Amino acid sequence: MLRIFNYFYLALVVGLFVSCQSSNDQKIREVIQPVKLTAGVTDTVIISDMFYAEDYAVNFLLNENVTVDYNKTENKIAFTPNMDFEGMTLISFDYDGDKFQFSVKVKKRNMHTFQLKPKEKFESLTLFGSFNGWDRKQYPMTDEDSDGVLEVSVPLEPGTYQYKYFGDGKEFIDPANDVKVPNGFGDFNSILVVPERYQEKTFLHLVDYSADENVVAFKFQYERKSHTEKLEYKNIIALLDNKSIPYGQIDIDGDDITLNFDKNRIAADHTIRVTVTQDGQNTNTQYVMVKKGKPAGNKSDFSWYDGVIYSLMIDRFNDGDESINKQVQHDSLFAKANYMGGDLQGVINKLHEGYFDSLGINVLWISPVYDNPDVAYKEYPVPHRWFSGYHGYWPISPDKVEEKFGDMDKLKELINSAHQRNIHVLLDFVSNHVHEQHPFYQEHRDWFGRLELPDGRLNLRFWDEFRLTTWFEPYLPSFDYDNSNEALETMTDNAVWWLQETGADGFRHDAVKHVPNIFWRRLTQKLKQKIEIPKNTEVYQIGETFGNYELVSSYVNHGQLSAQFNFEIYNIAQAAFVDPNVSFAAVQSEMEKTFSVYGNLHLMGNIMDSHDKNRFMAYADGDLDLSQWSAIEEGWNNPPEVDHPSSYNKAELYMAFMMTIPGVPVIYYGSEFGMTGASDPDNRRMMRFDDQLDQYEKRMLKEVSLITKLRNNHSALRYGDYYPLIADNNIYCYIRSDCNERLLVVLNKNPKTEQVKLTLPVVYKIQQGIDLVSGESYSIINNELNLSVDGISWKMIELK
Repeated sequence: MLRIFNYFYLALVVGLFVSCQSSNDQKIREVIQPVKLTAGVTDTVIISDMFYAEDYAVNFLLNENVTVDYNKTENKIAFTPNMDFEGMTLISFDYDGDKFQFSVKVKKRNMHTFQLKPKEKFESLTLFGSFNGWDRKQYPMTDEDSDGVLEVSVPLEPGTYQYKYFGDGKEFIDPANDVKVPNGFGDFNSILVVPERYQEKTFLHLVDYSADENVVAFKFQYERKSHTEKLEYKNIIALLDNKSIPYGQIDIDGDDITLNFDKNRIAADHTIRVTVTQDGQNTNTQYVMVKKGKPAGNKSDFSWYDGVIYSLMIDRFNDGDESINKQVQHDSLFAKANYMGGDLQGVINKLHEGYFDSLGINVLWISPVYDNPDVAYKEYPVPHRWFSGYHGYWPISPDKVEEKFGDMDKLKELINSAHQRNIHVLLDFVSNHVHEQHPFYQEHRDWFGRLELPDGRLNLRFWDEFRLTTWFEPYLPSFDYDNSNEALETMTDNAVWWLQETGADGFRHDAVKHVPNIFWRRLTQKLKQKIEIPKNTEVYQIGETFGNYELVSSYVNHGQLSAQFNFEIYNIAQAAFVDPNVSFAAVQSEMEKTFSVYGNLHLMGNIMDSHDKNRFMAYADGDLDLSQWSAIEEGWNNPPEVDHPSSYNKAELYMAFMMTIPGVPVIYYGSEFGMTGASDPDNRRMMRFDDQLDQYEKRMLKEVSLITKLRNNHSALRYGDYYPLIADNNIYCYIRSDCNERLLVVLNKNPKTEQVKLTLPVVYKIQQGIDLVSGESYSIINNELNLSVDGISWKMIELK
């Protein structure tokens, strides 16, 4: 029961609150995300990454815990938190005659000492890892007390880190640490988990939602054990969009917190965020997404949190028009690297047949549609195989569609057909490079960097050493946006043109980390000015970057990209679901790190497969070892085939995980039925349908369709919080809760049946569980639930 309060008093408080906001809410469209800082360390943020405005005439108000220095000329904000402050605080600022707030999270950094007693003597030995961008020079190991143990201390926040040692030109893992994961380059990295300084778990639960004709109320409960301090208003960080919720709307009763709103105040779309900060420790942030005045979840009100993305390669998906089939002729070009006949009409046909509807897909990401060369080119690395541009990533025109796929009218027909089925479409935009035949390169050589390095080497495939200038191939010149404003303006205009011309809904961006931030900021600024604001819509942009959290997240904010693919979760999860020796505890630790970087509710892309990765089934079936990042020769000479029916169960289990964690799931074509494959181009086999599938593939397709539809039908899987219960060697259990429902997810990777005993949070007062698939009912007594979970299987249970 919510506390009975004086409605007239609430109406007065809320009325004052509403009067100061009214239409001014539209001045800032984005929900400003928390700024994460380290105590005593100055960090600088570009204000356009926080929110969009025509101008940034902003005045910051004083904060006793954080010094804010705003450079209006450069639009940069320098934040310096006090050395002794830890926790969360609100920063206030005036903008265009109104006041707004955003949160700042501050953590104190701990020192962790790495120790190594090497069996051999090194002239030079260093530590490197995900905590320093894999810089091999930053942390030399020393033996100051001459005891034979080399040491180095590194400042580390709580989280999961991968690391290695580098001695005299040789990389090796920590011999004293048995916990390791494949690093994607044919080897392994050691894993370090730095625990939270606060060992006691705190959590802010969403307990209840109620509404009458006047008031909408949301109730939360602060979970803690040993804290003795009384919960006070100062401990509650509560925001409605970008404004602090007045104390008059907040009720505190012990550890219960209730937010009360005048019903008219939240009649539109809003985001409510609540966090408790006490003794330097922050709870999770509870997000309540409000759509048309009610908690989000109605499938007709699509937002990108509802997305289930299907990634397809046009040439390899479906041949719908044989009249435009035309392979590239070359005596050294093999079929795997040539065009196979897929086209835009083939995708349209599958739209009309209802294939994507039956799978529960509401977003299509199609490979690049640009015109590509009609001749083959030799790949630079040995053995120098020849390839065509079947994949679309060798553009030779800024505005023409590849004739082997169709034409511009056919592309528009595809997008219109998708929209008629409430399916959104993402175009794959290539901003890093063009093909040497492209008119931009032919007419504007000064827009591009040089292939030759000053030391005489070719600047080819230096993915990290020269990540912003490296070329992928000698015939793929890379733009030099830092030194060519004309190239910057032309290419960002071109991206906007593709959306305006076709009606597509967003982009998947290729090779993001090889393109400077100035490009993404300029592009997003134009998208807001020319599409988002005039059409009152949101353009979703998801990028591809292989790198650590710091690099990947540097592109994800309101001024750049909506999201990137979460390869960090993918790397750990892939190992856990395939290797019986990798515990789900490692996955849970990575989940916590993801939440600390991107928030508890985010739009990062969760993947099982992609066109740049070996397919999951090749690992699950034992054809590839997890340490094999490159399996090119296997793909050419001994392509994987699925031999064990149980491998499909492993893939289904991964799909259940991917569909039920925060983020946007991405299905790579063929993964819905367990297509296998080694490295490119073997992971890009021709798609198969219907009777081309065997009995095991048909069964998996049916199972994945079920899992996807469960996600689509249950808002807690899209908007809910995430509360872990068990993460051990075989069992992974977590609860997703929103204002509409609570769902329990149970994953068992053990081939044998597991008996699972769960203790549910007391605050939920759960009495019954209903299996969403079988309909089986479970009685829950004293908050305990006992389950029998079959080997390599999953359950989703609604908690009532």
